Amino acid sequence: MIPRLAPLLAAALLAPLASAAEQLVVTVTHSLDAARPSETITVPWAEVNAALPHALLQKLVVKDTAGRSLVYQVTNVAPLAKDPEKRGAAYGELIFQYDFAAGEKSATFTVEKTEEVVPAFPVKAFARYVPERLDDFAWENDRIAHRIYGQALAAPSEPAGVKEVLVTSGIDIWCKRVRYPIVDRWYNKGHDHYHTDEGEGMDTYSVGTARGCGGTGIWDGSRLHVGRNYKAWRVIANGPVRAVFELTFDTWAAGGVFVSETKRYTVDAGHNLDRIESTFTSSGKTPELTVAIGIVKDPTDKRKKPQIDFTPVAPAGSLAQWTAESVNGDLGVAVIVPGSEFAGYAEDEVNQLVLTKVVPGKPVTFYAGAGWSRSGDFPTRQSWLDYVAACAARARSPIAVTTETRK
Repeated sequence: MIPRLAPLLAAALLAPLASAAEQLVVTVTHSLDAARPSETITVPWAEVNAALPHALLQKLVVKDTAGRSLVYQVTNVAPLAKDPEKRGAAYGELIFQYDFAAGEKSATFTVEKTEEVVPAFPVKAFARYVPERLDDFAWENDRIAHRIYGQALAAPSEPAGVKEVLVTSGIDIWCKRVRYPIVDRWYNKGHDHYHTDEGEGMDTYSVGTARGCGGTGIWDGSRLHVGRNYKAWRVIANGPVRAVFELTFDTWAAGGVFVSETKRYTVDAGHNLDRIESTFTSSGKTPELTVAIGIVKDPTDKRKKPQIDFTPVAPAGSLAQWTAESVNGDLGVAVIVPGSEFAGYAEDEVNQLVLTKVVPGKPVTFYAGAGWSRSGDFPTRQSWLDYVAACAARARSPIAVTTETRK
């Protein structure tokens, strides 16, 4: 009987060695007392690879302190980047999320290699070019969806009336009731079918030539100068946790100068507001531009007689809108320019505006997005205002991430 114990003894001796595999330990801290649901944590892949040489994106496990496996994403440095030596050279960042409870100001996570292939996670953040509907560009997460219009929509219709014509760089909103992706599904339904709520949500928002939900322009002190439909797009990352993309707008005249703009959107799961970095270029030696980020004053059919309220909070750099109507539910929209970049408010005939000062060639960061009462997340105007205030506080107080290798 004694020889039969040998395999068991060997297994017992090997067990500590197996558990002593290398780990990357990620510690995240912040200073807010409030909860931070769906906090997105990013770790440079260089740090992952240093701790876990030759780690593969499909053979990785990320766990919280309770030992629960978390959904994660690994981004690419560039499209079709090569990594012949399998050193992780094609990877950019490891991304995952965590729900910080109120008062929880620190959390620790472990990242390990595994021999098992980890199946793909459900996508909760997504962006794409939409050639089947002219050249829309659409994006969404599990909370809200948006779209913007390309130059094909701005082109004249030949013959007249065959094609819709709209010249605008405003941002549209698609309201969602559901947590799963709907962009592909709604476009496949056919044009305008999504203007009726059939259980998943609807396009109840009217943009026209206004700024919509966070469209930009140059403010000269009395007039807003806006560009045309976007010219080019580039998807940088595409879920499951985060989508990142860029939109480029061609040069336009803006009160004595000519400017162009590139917007980089970061769309995270679990959030109603997107993070946007806009970089402007200008002709000549313009040292500074006043950029306006807008919300359309009336996004509804006027026959519905909506009640529309705006709430500016200058210390937070925020502007929130709540549109209440009896037909399609209530809609909250918001823009936040955090910190010292906030430069006041303005308005024109169709937009309420948040202002910021921009140095050409340097990005300015702001947040914009929306929430719908029928989603169940924002049943009242106050619930939307509370959410916007919490987003502004989080923007002013980012998390800090540190890593170490542990055996």
